[in-house]
Amino acid sequence: MSATSEDAVRTGVHPVLVLLHGGGPGVDAESNWASVRSRLSGEFSCLAPDLLGFGTQIDGSAGIEGPRAWAQARAQRILDMLDRLGLERVHLLGNSAAGGAAALALLSLAPDRIGRAVVMGGAGTGPLPPVVPFYGDPTKESMRATLARLVADESTHGELLDELAEIRLQQALRPGAESAFRSMFADVADGPPPVDLTKMVNPVLALHGARDRVSPVEVSERLVDALPNAHLQVVAGAGHWIHVDRPDEFCRLVGEFLNA
Repeated sequence: MSATSEDAVRTGVHPVLVLLHGGGPGVDAESNWASVRSRLSGEFSCLAPDLLGFGTQIDGSAGIEGPRAWAQARAQRILDMLDRLGLERVHLLGNSAAGGAAALALLSLAPDRIGRAVVMGGAGTGPLPPVVPFYGDPTKESMRATLARLVADESTHGELLDELAEIRLQQALRPGAESAFRSMFADVADGPPPVDLTKMVNPVLALHGARDRVSPVEVSERLVDALPNAHLQVVAGAGHWIHVDRPDEFCRLVGEFLNA
């Protein structure tokens, strides 16, 4: 996140929206939100930080084990950023098992600092994946195959997938990236307790692609059932990457909900 974007948020007239990227290998904020950030910036002052354990934030993440601990550590980093920027209240857009889980942790940790939240793909509330993706075969071909599962139809995104596979391969092979990523999916017996969804009173919109091949729609259905003030919108024709498969509909749904 550049100094220019931070200055714009400090002085902007739009509501502040914090974009919390997904949790795939080699991800960062810039590549995750490239398909929609410019459009969202027409309605919101967008902050898109790299989350702890990814991109520019790999250092300083040693010792964190398991998805709950990672979500809480990321939430605290976001709160620290809000304090540094003097932001009292923001909206959240959280993608999948990294950004979505961090958004839920923020709603639990500091509900008064959050207005509304949009979460995607189940927000990491489903079961842990049976195997850690990509790192068992860390090649460009494996990375592309991993990314292809995130869209509904890879044949319509071939050029984008090729480009992202190259970018994310380089980032996934940076020193410390693999150990951090593996620890995110560690099935630990102790650590922080799960967030209490039943006490989250902030309005939440859960978006889920009807053709999601990573997380079934039922995960978001259970999430919305547990939250006191939540609504589920299933996006037809979209996979796990709703913002890539259906960017226009995605931005419309996010804008309508956050501006309500």
